[in-house]
Amino acid sequence: MNYKLRFSQYNERSILVEWPAVVDENMLGDVLNFKEEIKRKYVKLIVEVVSAYNSILIIYAYTIEDVNDRFLDLKRLYLSREINIEVKPKTYKIPVCYEDEYAMDLETYADEKKQSKSAVIRLHTETIYTVFFIGFLPGFLYLGGLDSRLHLDRKITPNLNVKKGAVGIGGKQTGIYPQDSPGGWHIIGNSPVELFNPKHSPPCFINAGDRIQFYAISVSEYHDLKNEIALSNFDSKTLLIHD
Repeated sequence: MNYKLRFSQYNERSILVEWPAVVDENMLGDVLNFKEEIKRKYVKLIVEVVSAYNSILIIYAYTIEDVNDRFLDLKRLYLSREINIEVKPKTYKIPVCYEDEYAMDLETYADEKKQSKSAVIRLHTETIYTVFFIGFLPGFLYLGGLDSRLHLDRKITPNLNVKKGAVGIGGKQTGIYPQDSPGGWHIIGNSPVELFNPKHSPPCFINAGDRIQFYAISVSEYHDLKNEIALSNFDSKTLLIHD
């Protein structure tokens, strides 16, 4: 399927390609497919291709002299692209401790949703989420697929210091804070898994298009995993359900 794309110059070295403004897994597949096609076709001309829910930012290694020529090249590439380019998503199981000391908002959140804490945890761990893109912090996963029974608007007043690993719900999304940060999501747990480490290659082992499922762990299991990670004895491959 060909979507109606919008092409615009983002700055002197970048072009923004936009799909219709919806969140959809089929569209995500098209975004990621075109991203791979661009990387393959223009491997010597571009520095980076960054994808979001419904857009791609193409950063070139040079100043764009004739942006209309670039637009035409990209349009031709999109219409002639190989739709069967294989983008292999991985599925990871991510441990989360939902106990009170790591879930500062769980009780009030559950009350607001008229659910028990155990029901919230069950609904949160039953779903397999899709990673639509990675933003606003390095390693912050924007996950789609949250059960509608868990949707809740973000807090009116954000917390000034959400702890690294905090698992939150904001609106129709859930995600993990990869570092200490201000944030307005409802914190219902914490994961010991390190999602971003600049010393690793790649720094974030999860990619857009991958799948995530959470599972509950105890406080003692949380500390054991935290210690393993601190000692560099933890391999993220152990989190894989399948390739």
